[in-house]
Amino acid sequence: MSEPTPAQPAPAAAEPRPPKRRLRTFAIVILLLAVSVLVAGAFLPRWWSQRIADQAGGSFTSGILLGLFYGFVFTLLALGALWLGLRHLGTWKGRAIAVGIALVLAAPNLLTASIVIGWGNAAHAGERTLDVEAPGFRWSTLLGVLAAAVLAVFLGYLVQSRREARTRASALESELGSSSRPTPEP
Repeated sequence: MSEPTPAQPAPAAAEPRPPKRRLRTFAIVILLLAVSVLVAGAFLPRWWSQRIADQAGGSFTSGILLGLFYGFVFTLLALGALWLGLRHLGTWKGRAIAVGIALVLAAPNLLTASIVIGWGNAAHAGERTLDVEAPGFRWSTLLGVLAAAVLAVFLGYLVQSRREARTRASALESELGSSSRPTPEP
């Protein structure tokens, strides 16, 4: 005769982390974020201005064309990724990833903005570098960003108006279909 096996105990529910541990983790994350922002603020504006200066080579025309290209293309890509992500991803994690992708795509414009509106030594050094080596880049980047934003709004309007027209057309077709059926004669 075999002995019955004892029932397996239910797995214990995971215990929540103590509040002190959560607070410590949160403080470490905030500290790392702050240090990252300070390091990036001291390095990235100089680095970005040097990359643009290398591309423009001191030419006014090259500076303007580069600014228009970076401003237009990377704004349009970022807005497109953001629109697609927010429209088609229903979870908050998916939407957060879409926002992250849009920020990465907008990085060239954000780096230029860090030079233009920055207040540190690196931003001022970046301004001087762009003024000498890539004249016209900053303003043409702004014009490219504005042109891409206007195009994105216009495309959004076209998509929405087309959707509304299709809805109205299908409603009219169904109304026409129901009224054109022959009624049986007595």
